[in-house]
Amino acid sequence: MTDCIGTQLVSAIHLQEVELQEKPADNPQGNRSNNNNAEEKFTVEQAVETIGFGRFHILLFVIMGSANIVEAMEIMLLAVVSPEIRCEWRLEDWQVALVSTMVFVGFMVCGVLTGYIADRYGRWKVVFGGYVWSSYFSLLTSFAPTYGWFIFLRSMVGCGVAGVSQGFVLKTEFIPAKYRAYLLPLGTIFWMTGSMLIILLGMLVVPTMGWRWMIRLSITPSIILIFLFKFIPESARYNVSAGKVDAAVKTLQWIAKMNRASLPPGRLVEPALKERGSWRILLSSSFRRTSLLLWYSWFVASFAYYGSVLSSSELLEKNLLCVINADEEHQVKHRHESGRCYCIPFGKSDYQTLLISSLGEVALVPLNIVLLNVFGRKKTLVVLQLLTAVLFMMVNICTTMFGFTVLLFLLRSLVSMNFNVVYIYTAEVYPTVARSLGMGFCTSFSRIGGMIAPFIAQVLMSQSVIQALTPFAVACVICALGNFLLPIETRGRALLVARLCSTLFRSTWYGTSCVSIAQLRLQPSV
Repeated sequence: MTDCIGTQLVSAIHLQEVELQEKPADNPQGNRSNNNNAEEKFTVEQAVETIGFGRFHILLFVIMGSANIVEAMEIMLLAVVSPEIRCEWRLEDWQVALVSTMVFVGFMVCGVLTGYIADRYGRWKVVFGGYVWSSYFSLLTSFAPTYGWFIFLRSMVGCGVAGVSQGFVLKTEFIPAKYRAYLLPLGTIFWMTGSMLIILLGMLVVPTMGWRWMIRLSITPSIILIFLFKFIPESARYNVSAGKVDAAVKTLQWIAKMNRASLPPGRLVEPALKERGSWRILLSSSFRRTSLLLWYSWFVASFAYYGSVLSSSELLEKNLLCVINADEEHQVKHRHESGRCYCIPFGKSDYQTLLISSLGEVALVPLNIVLLNVFGRKKTLVVLQLLTAVLFMMVNICTTMFGFTVLLFLLRSLVSMNFNVVYIYTAEVYPTVARSLGMGFCTSFSRIGGMIAPFIAQVLMSQSVIQALTPFAVACVICALGNFLLPIETRGRALLVARLCSTLFRSTWYGTSCVSIAQLRLQPSV
C-alpha cells in the first residue's frame, strides 16, 4: 500500500512539468448517480480553469492593468521633475539622485510589510489602501516648501506604490494558466501609457504652470481608479486559504455569471491554511534557491530599468551625448559654477526623445509573448538580460541623434520586457500562502537596485559615461548566468496553493518536498 501511495505522489509531482489538462465543465447525470457515497468536489484552480477567459477578465485587465499607469506616473515623474527641482533649489548631482533613492527606500521598507499584510488579511485591502496612500502623499508633494520636505513626501509615495504593486498578484490569481503568458505581458501597455502621460504633462504643463501643477494633475488617474476598484473582488485563492470558503464561492459564481460559464459540479473544498505570510516558506528547502536567485534578478531588473530611464534623462539634460553633427540645442554642455550644477531645463526635443523611447516598452510585446510561450520563463530571462547588457554598452557609441533615439527605444524595450517576465515568474512560482510576501520581498530587493541606480546614472554619469553604463551591463550578464540555476520552470503550470511536504510520508523523500494541492490527481490503486 505504501509503495502504491509513493508511486501516486511521484506521478502527481511530475504533473508540475506538463501542460494543464482542462477538466470538463459538465459530467453526465448518470455518472453522479453511481457515486452516491462520494460527493464531487473541486478546487479554486479547477474552477478558474473551467470558467475560462471572458468578460470578467477584460474588466480585470483594464482596471488592474491601470494600476501600472499610476505606478509608472509616480516613478517616471522623477525623470521629468529632476531638472526642474535642480533649477529651483540649486541642487547638486547627489541631491537630485537622493530624490529617486528616497522613493525606493519607501518602496523597499513597505514592500515586505504590504506583502505580509496581503497574505494575512487580503490582497484587495492592500491594493486599495496603496491607491489612497500614494495619491494623498503625491498631492502633498506638490506643496513641498523645501527640498527636505520634498524627499520625505516622495518616500511616503513610494510606500503607497508598494501596496499598489500587489495588484499584480491579485490579477494573476484570477487568470487561467494558458492565458497568463498572453495577458500579463500586455500589462506593459498600461505602464507605457503612464510613462507617456507624465512626459506629456511635463511638456505641456511645466513650461507654463510649473512642476507643482504637473504633480497635482498626475494624481487624476489614481482618483478615478479608487472609485472603479469596487468592481474587483477579493482573490478567491486568498479567501479559501483564509478559510472563507463561502466568500470564495460567491466570487467564483459571480465571475462565472459574467463569463456566461458554470462552475465545476460539486462543492468547493480546500483546507484553510494557517501558515500564511511566513518568510520560512520562502527559505524552505523547496524555494530557497529560487528565492535567492529571484532576489538578485529583481535587483538587476530594477537597477537596469531605472538606470536606463535616469541615464537617458541625464544624458539629455546635461547634453553628455556623443552626437555627430549635434544641433545648437545639444551643443551646450553640462558645467559646474561654484560647486552648483548649471541649470539646463528640458527642451521640447528632449521630451520628444523620452516619448519615443517610452514607446519602446510595448514595441516588442509580441516578441515577449512568443518567447514566454515557446522558450518558457527561465530562458526568456537569460536572453533578455544578455541583450540588455549589449544595448547598455552601445549607448556610448557616437551616433546621430536619430541613432541615439533608436538605441534608447530598444534599450527601454528590453529592460521593460525583462521586468515583466520577472513579475510573471515570481507570481507563478510561489504558493498562495506566501505569494504576496514573496512578491513583497522581491520588490523590496528590486528597490535596492532602484536606490543605487540614481547615484550611478545621475552622479557618476557626469564624470564618465562609459563608467556609468558598465555597471548596468555587468549586472545583467551576471544575472543571466544565475538564471540558468533556477530550479523551476512555470510555463503552463498550475499556481501552487500550499506546501504538501514530505512530512506526510516521513519515511520517503521524493525529490521535491512540496507540490500544489490543486495539482494532485491521485488515481485509485488497482
